[in-house]
Amino acid sequence: MAQNKVLYAVGKAILMPAYKLLYRFKVKNKGAIPAEGGVILASNHMSFADPVLLGLSEKRRLYFMAKSELFSNKFAAAVIRALGAFPVERGAGDGKALKTGEDILKEGNVMTIFLEGTRTKTGELLRPRSGCALVAQQMQLPVVPCCITKRNFFRRFSKTIIHFGDPLSPEQLGLTPDSGRRELKGATTKIMDEIKRMREEDAKELNKG
Repeated sequence: MAQNKVLYAVGKAILMPAYKLLYRFKVKNKGAIPAEGGVILASNHMSFADPVLLGLSEKRRLYFMAKSELFSNKFAAAVIRALGAFPVERGAGDGKALKTGEDILKEGNVMTIFLEGTRTKTGELLRPRSGCALVAQQMQLPVVPCCITKRNFFRRFSKTIIHFGDPLSPEQLGLTPDSGRRELKGATTKIMDEIKRMREEDAKELNKG
């Protein structure tokens, strides 16, 4: 999948000062994502700003699954595609989107999956979906869990921590090429448990500040 490297770099340069000012975001464990090779970034989903915050927090270019409604406008679709997003039909078992994601990983890129499948409306973590574990199982690639924590979820611009966890290998997740539904569920739980651990740690830090 083609990504406009120049547009991506220019976008980061333009947005960084504004997002630093508005969200006062801090990045923890910044070197967690391997410097090269295919890897899956699994994050919780707090707001529309999440893809930008993640992109600004990581040196490598990120690719994202995005809801298909965002691609209804041709101009907007062209821009977000150039920035590395591709459409997915939520709740439809979108095989085409999964194939696109697998191709991105085969090319040695970082593909971001929001583990819950949608944004939280309360600030609480939602039930994780198994799509991330399925891709990790099929591709036999590591998953880097990531937690986005805001000091005050109901304030539009609130101090935020972007916390990258250490990579979880397929072996650590209990995933083999022959893994079934039970193993996928277990792997999904392990990823979410790590996100919960980071969330608890970062919430305490934000509340102190």
